[in-house]
Amino acid sequence: MTVRVSLVAAARSSSLLAERFDDDRPLDEAGWHAARFAAPALMPLGAAEMRYCSPTPRSRATGEALGFHPLVQPALRDCDMGRWRGHTLAEVAAREPAAVDAWLADPRSAPHGGEPLLAFISRIGGWLDTRPVYDGAIVAVAEPAVVRAALVYALKAPPSSYWNVDVSPLATVTLTGLPRRWSLRLETGPH
Repeated sequence: MTVRVSLVAAARSSSLLAERFDDDRPLDEAGWHAARFAAPALMPLGAAEMRYCSPTPRSRATGEALGFHPLVQPALRDCDMGRWRGHTLAEVAAREPAAVDAWLADPRSAPHGGEPLLAFISRIGGWLDTRPVYDGAIVAVAEPAVVRAALVYALKAPPSSYWNVDVSPLATVTLTGLPRRWSLRLETGPH
């Protein structure tokens, strides 16, 4: 038996340049329409026996728009960004350039007073590793940062590779395996 976990990145709540750390805004109009448009293609994932989402408004709304009716999982929350919460990267870099540089360079640092990147990746990995092992499917709608952290953990990649993973809104990825032994599964697209 193996676990099959499909992760769906939440639809957008703002333009990329307006994204804020620990953003808790709901879906914007474009995000809502994109989720509704993607729903037919993602419908098979909704057949999963276990359907979860991050506690953010946009993750919950994305899950509902896709017809998943997910249960909120607090462990799937975004990285705790401490005093940077609610600010854009550009705003923080203008005020605290050395702190941003330290945060980007060292996954153990938390100059914002929140959660270090390494702890965030480990927390998301801990959630993956505690999924029940059975011959069923799991789907989770989460913030793009959560999907990135899950990929880094599953592939046992160095934490610095987190910055090299781009997760678009409504992107999906499937991980299969057992606790601490994950594989990335790429599906064949429609022909």
